[in-house]
Amino acid sequence: MPFDTALRQAPGPLAQGQRAHDAAQDRRFEFATATRIIFGAGTLREVGPLAAEMGSRALVVTGRKPARATPLLDLLAAQGIEAITFSVAGEPTAEVTRLGTQRAREAGCDLVIGFGGGSALDTGKAVAALLTNGGDPLDYLEVIGQGQPLVRPSAPYIAIPTTAGTGAEVTRNAVLASPEHRVKVSLRSPLMLPRLALVDPQLTYSMPPEVTASTGLDALTQVMEPYVSNRANPLTDALCRDGMRRAARSLRRAYACGEQGRTKHGDDAAAREDMALASLFGGLALANAKLGAVHGFAGPIGGVFPAPHGAVCASLLPHVMAVNVRALQERFPESEALRRYDEIARILTGNERATADDGVAWVQELCDALRIPSLASYGVTPDNFPVLIEKASVASSMKGNPIQLTPDEMREILTRAL
Repeated sequence: MPFDTALRQAPGPLAQGQRAHDAAQDRRFEFATATRIIFGAGTLREVGPLAAEMGSRALVVTGRKPARATPLLDLLAAQGIEAITFSVAGEPTAEVTRLGTQRAREAGCDLVIGFGGGSALDTGKAVAALLTNGGDPLDYLEVIGQGQPLVRPSAPYIAIPTTAGTGAEVTRNAVLASPEHRVKVSLRSPLMLPRLALVDPQLTYSMPPEVTASTGLDALTQVMEPYVSNRANPLTDALCRDGMRRAARSLRRAYACGEQGRTKHGDDAAAREDMALASLFGGLALANAKLGAVHGFAGPIGGVFPAPHGAVCASLLPHVMAVNVRALQERFPESEALRRYDEIARILTGNERATADDGVAWVQELCDALRIPSLASYGVTPDNFPVLIEKASVASSMKGNPIQLTPDEMREILTRAL
């Protein structure tokens, strides 16, 4: 039964969270992604000639350790491409984006390359957009800015992830923190899609276990939430199912590589490849469907507290699942979303008789095994709940949740995650 049909048959008012459209609207969907995706172990060595086709002077945006980009810089130099590095030490902000854009302009860069985790990739994406569109990030940011649309395609942008979690190499937005507003918001446009996404799983081998855990659970979240979202479509469904299978069989194994010692991160190449694919599929899915309450909360929490995005998502995931499932069971027991939670449980557990509640238990056990910190470890207390609930209620990701949660249900999620 199609998702939209099942939602229309669900009891109760659609206004309470089962936002269904008429059949003609629901059967229309759009799928957009990077112009080109290259995936495979060792594919970083292909970047030189590809970059040379796009420009001759590159701003290379890295994470806090720019030395990790040395192999990339060598490959660019071999093609005669001058590289100017710009390091992003933490979560990207509007100010960091301003500085990166200024550096690129002063150096006459005609190409931007993001090399690192989600922070580096999102910063590069935003810089590439501002290079051609001009103005200030606040001219274009959602919620806290003017929300003006970008009108010109971004400067050529190559996204090269070194973690397996965000999928930012194929998304059409850059998430920027605004410390003065205590929130994270997006600069968003289809014109921001990278010209090339190059995903080399070998670049993730050196991830320490805690980063493998948090980014891996972010990847898992991003193939689960679009699958139960109210914007799911056949293309994202296929990506989500395969991504969940890969994460279910490989996240613990990838984590165990790091647990064995700092020199053995890459021992399980197959597990690292699975997680890189799960991350890529999650990025493709979230960019073309919707997310849900995990990411609805993650933005406000990340804007108020110094907590990494992946770690926040990991700490929230089992509790959002549990509350979503119970709310659906109570208010929409015949909904397609609840059936999909049952299917998620079967994929994750490998048990054809598993139910949604079994899926919740499996994810909680996984979080325990991967030693996911609680929200309290980042300073979150019950006193913060009102403002977090207020901000999460209007977050764009929350609009994709399969059911509209009540304030009490949102408070329960935060309480469970402390």
